[in-house]
Amino acid sequence: MFKLILAAFALSTLAAPVLAQTNVDSYPDKPIRVVVPFPAGGFVDGLARPMMPLMSERLGKQIIIENKGGAGGTIGTADVARAPADGYTLLMVFDSHAVNPYIYDKLPYRDDELAPVSRLVQNPLVLLAHPSIAANTVQELVDHAKRNPGSISYATVGPGSSNHLTAELFAKSAGVELTHIPYRGGGPAQTDLLGGHVDIMFLSSALAIPHVESGKLKALAVTSTERSKALPKVPTLHESGFEGFNVQSWIGLLAPAGTPKPILQRWGAEAKVVLNSPEMQERFAKQGLSVVADSPESFSQFLKSEGKRWGDLINELGIKIN
Repeated sequence: MFKLILAAFALSTLAAPVLAQTNVDSYPDKPIRVVVPFPAGGFVDGLARPMMPLMSERLGKQIIIENKGGAGGTIGTADVARAPADGYTLLMVFDSHAVNPYIYDKLPYRDDELAPVSRLVQNPLVLLAHPSIAANTVQELVDHAKRNPGSISYATVGPGSSNHLTAELFAKSAGVELTHIPYRGGGPAQTDLLGGHVDIMFLSSALAIPHVESGKLKALAVTSTERSKALPKVPTLHESGFEGFNVQSWIGLLAPAGTPKPILQRWGAEAKVVLNSPEMQERFAKQGLSVVADSPESFSQFLKSEGKRWGDLINELGIKIN
């Protein structure tokens, strides 16, 4: 027994320097994995694809994007929560991350297993309608929904996502009944909206604008209190009779809890440079995105406030996933 104890002690002392070597002096010295917990083609993936090659140039190492979708982003999130806290695995999430603890009875990870790095960008959602829908204004849509309860279907990327909660807030404010059609990601949801299999969707302006410009979908309103510079002719819901209606979709970056703070700070600082680069700013101007690039502390407070903001609505509507 004494020999076993000595052996265990020897192994622990050998392991200690290895753990301590996850410092910033040589970081990064191998490829980095960034998990997008949603299928390819969605809002988060749409930022990761142009952003990460530029981050790779800044950090001097390859960054591998891994799409790991399912269960509202919780499967990929759990994968990152279990990863080593060494700065070589990070996670890109969007607004559903702040509300998942309110809608899932049991998550495959804990909030304290993840460390906020930065809220990267934000943008309003656009209320889109398939051209087959007779309504060309928000009021016409509301009137139709009141005459035909439940006849208007709306697509989302899953329960608790921004497009789900925004649609429910809209329906509650308008006093109408809409039919929820959830999908496993933004790509499949958009495909069915374009195909006319669902009627409307609240979609990030970054993804909505190309469909509006092509004439494949109609934009009835945006969810910010001010009109989008990328869609100046589209009224806000605030203008359309929904006073004070203001919802912004966002994308943020997290890492496993325990990741050295200097590494988190470096990722935040490099991300800010990349997001404000001429290449990304030109892209954002066309997509209606604005850069936030805040600190880990600020992002942490934002996550708490977003959870509190939507928690009451989630509880009122009884949105739960077992």
